Amino acid sequence: MTLNQLTAHEVINLIGKKKITAYEVMQDIFNQIDRIDNSIKAFLVLNREEALKQAKEIDIKVKNGEELPPLAGIAVAVKDIIATRGTETTCGSKILKGFIPPYDATVINRLKEAGAIIIGKTNMDEFAMGSSTENSAFGPTYNPWDLERVPGGSSGGSTAAVAADETFVALGTDTGGSIRQPASLCGMVGLKPTYGRVSRYGLVAYASSLDQIGPITKDVTDCALVMKVISGHDNMDSTSVNLEVPDYLKSCQAGIKDLKIGVPKEYFIEGIDPEVKDALDKALKIFEKLGAKIEEASLPHTEYSLPTYYLIATAEASSNLARYDGVQYGYRVEDYEDLSSMYQKTRSEGFGNEVKRRIMLGTYALSSGYYDAYYLKAQKVRTLIKEDFDKAFSKYDILITPTSPTPAFKLKEKVDDPLTMYLSDIYTIPINLAGIPAISLNCGYNKNNLPIGLQIIGKPFDEETILRAAYNFEQNSEVEKKKPEMNFPQQKSI
Repeated sequence: MTLNQLTAHEVINLIGKKKITAYEVMQDIFNQIDRIDNSIKAFLVLNREEALKQAKEIDIKVKNGEELPPLAGIAVAVKDIIATRGTETTCGSKILKGFIPPYDATVINRLKEAGAIIIGKTNMDEFAMGSSTENSAFGPTYNPWDLERVPGGSSGGSTAAVAADETFVALGTDTGGSIRQPASLCGMVGLKPTYGRVSRYGLVAYASSLDQIGPITKDVTDCALVMKVISGHDNMDSTSVNLEVPDYLKSCQAGIKDLKIGVPKEYFIEGIDPEVKDALDKALKIFEKLGAKIEEASLPHTEYSLPTYYLIATAEASSNLARYDGVQYGYRVEDYEDLSSMYQKTRSEGFGNEVKRRIMLGTYALSSGYYDAYYLKAQKVRTLIKEDFDKAFSKYDILITPTSPTPAFKLKEKVDDPLTMYLSDIYTIPINLAGIPAISLNCGYNKNNLPIGLQIIGKPFDEETILRAAYNFEQNSEVEKKKPEMNFPQQKSI
């Protein structure tokens, strides 16, 4: 096993014991990127020189016997919608090509303070709008398990990079499932925190009342480590909640005997892949064996989640994306007659089809005469969806569902049918509408050796319990821990 194939906590342990150096680790990471990323296409930008320099600085600290910060020497890839000072941030869009932020997002500052090394920015669906990472202005990312399939989206680049051992940890963002769905399709661990648990300062907004930053990792221990670092109140974000951050890793160590688990019947409807249901059934037996109590639960307004989400998210997007007009930053068309035509041509050429579709849908929903019929009604249904979860959590500690109705689908399979593509997030969207936390982790493979994800949903700000449940399942799962084969030819450096 090469160093890049280890987990973050294994690397931290080995660096601390002086068995390996941070520089060796970083070289292995970039060797893997050079070897395979021309096939995966997870990265848009690499910070090679700076990363190797920071690794050497960590090795000097180790040599001098200095105390190391918690994530010292750990390579982190960052979704290209999170601001990184001095490094291009495009949101996967032509309209922001060349934009270099003058500041770091709060999560980036916290990772750097913890000793993590930002190695580059990852590909994504444009402005986080998509479920397959096929909507990027810079081309699709490919699933390391099968290069003919999508890695999921919109955090597909981040998740593929972790799955392909090109990084130990990645940051993604989740507006309607964009961390958990790709984590499911790539067999990784992905956590969407409670709204307000992790600062959104420096996150380029898609839908401000839904977006959350979260970690994508190889196992639950790494997820708990990263969550401890990136969580907490931030004065720069008015939606950030001032609550103490628990020791998530310590929480994982407790068992789950007598944990009450609800399994919502609405998540096992027609359209779910039989192999996904079978993997879930086997997973639930493991939870039962560990002493958890499992019952059927009900979330009656689940069927309204998808239309509710696509009204609220697109309405917020149409407002947030109005700032990209060619005036202040990003792309500006060269040939225009007046200010109005400059706006029109810049936005027509700068945005991709999916972004235009969602802006138009959102603008329509907010327009005079339709606001009450669509947007306002969607907000009322959102309240009902949240109340469903509140009711369920008065009885259960956690809820367990599939993460995605199917394993990874083929590239271009759904790209011409937006409604079918939107259904990919049917199991993740309600969680964002309710603002609660959820984690996805691998619970098996289908006959084509493609990963299947299990979703654990928790009460507001109770990331501790979903991490504990996930950790106990991971430690006791009988599912073989596999890695993508990735027998790709030697590649040149990107």
